[in-house]
Amino acid sequence: MWGANMGSSIATFMFLYAMFKQYVPYQLKEHIEKYAQRILGFISPYIEITVHEYTGERFKRSEAYIAIKTYLGANSSKQAKRLKADVGKTSSNLVLSMDDYEEVTDEYQGVQFWWTSRKTFSSKQSISFYPTDADDNRFYKLTFHRRHRGLATDSYLNYVLEEGKAIEVKSRQRKLFTNNPSNNWYGYKKSVWSHVVFDHPSTFQTLAMDVEKKKDIIDDLTAFSKGKDFYAKVGKAWKRGYLLYGPPGTGKSTMIAAIANFLDYDIYDLELTGVKDNTELRKLLIETTNKSIVVIEDIDCSLDLTGQRKKKTEEEAKEGEDPITKKAKQDASPGDSKVTLSGLLNFIDGLWSACGGERLIIFTTNYVEKLDPALIRRGRMDKHIELSYCSFGAFKVLAKNYLDLDSHHLFDPVRELLDETQITPADVAENLMPRATVENSADHCLESLIQALKNTKEEARLKTEKEKAEKEEARLKEEKETKERELSNKESTTNEAKEICSTPLEEKESSTKSN
Repeated sequence: MWGANMGSSIATFMFLYAMFKQYVPYQLKEHIEKYAQRILGFISPYIEITVHEYTGERFKRSEAYIAIKTYLGANSSKQAKRLKADVGKTSSNLVLSMDDYEEVTDEYQGVQFWWTSRKTFSSKQSISFYPTDADDNRFYKLTFHRRHRGLATDSYLNYVLEEGKAIEVKSRQRKLFTNNPSNNWYGYKKSVWSHVVFDHPSTFQTLAMDVEKKKDIIDDLTAFSKGKDFYAKVGKAWKRGYLLYGPPGTGKSTMIAAIANFLDYDIYDLELTGVKDNTELRKLLIETTNKSIVVIEDIDCSLDLTGQRKKKTEEEAKEGEDPITKKAKQDASPGDSKVTLSGLLNFIDGLWSACGGERLIIFTTNYVEKLDPALIRRGRMDKHIELSYCSFGAFKVLAKNYLDLDSHHLFDPVRELLDETQITPADVAENLMPRATVENSADHCLESLIQALKNTKEEARLKTEKEKAEKEEARLKEEKETKERELSNKESTTNEAKEICSTPLEEKESSTKSN
């Protein structure tokens, strides 16, 4: 009888609730629910906080929701009975998260907190590309006792957000971005950046560089990544500039990949020639994320930024030029970038550079002397790193990477030749590449490298002798031209003296004849 009565009561309640949802006007339902919540608030000792997937900016998921989802996903797999699975950082593993209407318990400083995953359904039939307030919306509900309000709001929620973001950074797939042409920035699923998965194997352990210089760079990067409070204390934006310069083939791009792997950052490869003006440059900066590296490679070739001040002076001198002709010249190449040096400086170190935090800006160049000093001064490019020709320390790293050798009897002649020869790490690496068809590949590779070093040394000697011969030839030619000029000047001086001496005699003879 008790079971029958209970079932009948539940059925009656469900029927009345359905009638209430279907036929009671929306305004009246709002009032009833509002006062019902107030009554429950007086009776229940528990407080609830909801975090919705989409908030005011309905086209973008809430960062708080994503962080909480990540945090609960890492802690709920042992408690929840219903879980959702998705592909993780690599295709070989799955990431679990709470399914809808599932509840888990979390403990923090001896206090229990209850998290529930919920979802609301829209009562209207609509077709939309983006979730809105009227569409299905997921949210998390946090429940805790009212006596723990201070702990929850002051400490626990911040802890959950920080832990969730840290887990997300470790488990996410890092990406390599490049900027899209501006005509592809607008419309459905359009973006200013496009990306691929970043999976470069370079690390500081495999980087061909002197140990001391490598350690200095690692210490600097570590201090930067942990310097949030320090940068806030001194009143600077949490960013840092690196200038990598040196001959081609010295490992500038490899260094960038090693930095990204060390810090676990995304990379934004900015192609300046694809940016129309300074406004687009600012928009690209705004769309970058925290924990990222903005890279401009070969900046001396990207845009003619170094000569803009001289050009401006020359243009100011042409005040008399026809305005119509001047406008035609400016519009002659509409596809050319109009990014200015001032716009790039503001991008690096201006007000817009403070948008976001924990960001590195890296320039690379083969010819540092061509760059405007204002572009690479300290404060913009804080650390200048020269990547030069291969040293013996860098060679030992390459020998370990390619041949798995820590020592060899051929290392001594290699050291002597490296001290006398300029060769890039890329050339050394190519000679150390093992050949599967050759026996004693390590000996063969080292002998090949020694021969390459000897050839490079001989080429450098011949080049030096040629340059000396050319200089000597130029010197002799200049001396010959100087002597010819002196002789010509002497002859002209003699002729002038003769003319001066002959002029009074002619005047005297003419005066005698006239008398």
